[in-house]
Parts: sequence; structure tokens; C-alpha cells
Amino acid sequence: MIPTAFDYQAPTTVDEALAALASGGDDVKVMGGGQSLLPILRMRLNAPDLLVDLSRIEALRGIRDDGDALVIGAMTPYSDVVESVLVHEHAALLAKAVTEVADPQIRHRGTIGGALVHADPAGDVGAPVLALEAELVIQGPGGERTVPASEFFRDLFETAVGEGELLTSVRIPKHTGWGSHYEKFVRVSHQWSIVAVAATVKADGGTISEARIGLTNMGSTPLRARAVEDALVGRSVDDLGDAFSHAADGTNPPSDLNGDADYRRHLATVLTRRAVAAALGG
Repeated sequence: MIPTAFDYQAPTTVDEALAALASGGDDVKVMGGGQSLLPILRMRLNAPDLLVDLSRIEALRGIRDDGDALVIGAMTPYSDVVESVLVHEHAALLAKAVTEVADPQIRHRGTIGGALVHADPAGDVGAPVLALEAELVIQGPGGERTVPASEFFRDLFETAVGEGELLTSVRIPKHTGWGSHYEKFVRVSHQWSIVAVAATVKADGGTISEARIGLTNMGSTPLRARAVEDALVGRSVDDLGDAFSHAADGTNPPSDLNGDADYRRHLATVLTRRAVAAALGG
């Protein structure tokens, strides 16, 4: 199908983009890489009066070292994250998760910020960003504000980014030296996650000192498996015991053609065990 007619603006600065959003009223859409939005427009599931394309705003691209954290511009494509030495060294979990996103063509067009604001619970960016305890920088008419990842995802396809606002960057605390792994379960290549687990673990002297685990597609938003995190801390890396038995606690997975909720709960337990073992080098 062909989208309905709309006005189009491609600003070159954040201020210009915010002005365009303000002028567009309630019926305006923002486009990052367009990999999620364009199919929606083509199927006429959304018909905006104005489309604001952020692809020409160079200030929203790039990855930089900011001391104790990495700062990733919202319009940074997946491929740049995968190729970044900084990300592999200080936030390896994100690089491993992004490698699982679709195919090289999509990874060259899709953007980190676009995926986060779209907030599809089956997407592969939300859970690692949540597990890495990132902060999301949002800019709007009232200035700039920073929201922790734990408060960013509000509901299905809903985030803390309000009307007239833009996500401008993602700030990720350095996890240098942590083990990490993203375990994704799909039935066909390049599919959205049926369930996936993002795990990053720190071990000292053979004992787990810290653990962060994010769950993909186990609810209307990415979730933390906090019961497993708590159970892992203090355990020997060689004896994880029953730490994974509560992986699905507090989740509300969907039931669909790929599997019902109980199937996903079982998957979450199995995949969490695999992800942690791989993160520890097992």
C-alpha cells in the first residue's frame, strides 16, 4: 500500500526539530531510521499530517567516552554500535544484543534511539539498556531532562518521551570487565524475539559480585529479572544452583502464535540460565 499524504520536514538541528514538532500539533510523527515507522505508514496504520525526519541532525549521531559512561547519540545506527571499540570494551552487552537485530541492511538504517522510543517489547535494545542501567536524555520545549531506564518504558509502545520532545542520547555507565551475553530465541532467522535474555555479570575471585538481567518480550515493556539477580550475588561461578527458578517472577508475557504465556515463562528460565553461563564464560 501507499501511505496517505503528509507534510515532510528534515531539520538539521535539534532546535529546528523541536520547532517542527511544536508547529505540527498533535498529528505529527518523528522518524529515526524508519525501519519500524515506514511499514506502519505503508499499511496506513497511522496517517500523520507531518513527518519530522531526524536523519540530517549530525549532533544526534556518534559514540563518545564521557569518563564513567558512554554517551550514544539517539540517531546512531545499529551498525556503528556493533563496530564500536568503545561499546565492546565498556558496554559489551549492548553490542551483542544489537548484533542479533534483523540483518545488515536493517542494522545500517535502524537507530538506537528509534528502537527505544518505538518501545516494542519484542525489540532487542530495551532489555540490554535496562540491564546496563542506562539513562535516557530527553529534550523538549522546557529544556533537557534525564530519565533512568527503569522509568523510561511506561507501557506497550509508550515511553517517557512526551509530546513535543525528542530522545537525544543514551548514557550507559561503563561495565568494563563484566561478562555479558544476549540469548535470543526465535524460530526463523531475523524474527522478533519470542523471548530473549540480556545478562551482564561481574565476578571477583570466582564469586559473583554483581548481576544485571533484562528480559525481552516478557511483558508490555522490557523487564528486570531481579529475583535472579539477587540469587546470583555471592554464589560461586561453578555452583549457580537454583538461582534461575524465579526468572519469570513478576512477568506478564503475551500469548500469541509463537507460544502461550506459560511457554514463554519456561523459555525465560532456560534462556536466563544459558545467558548467565555464557556471560561467565561457561
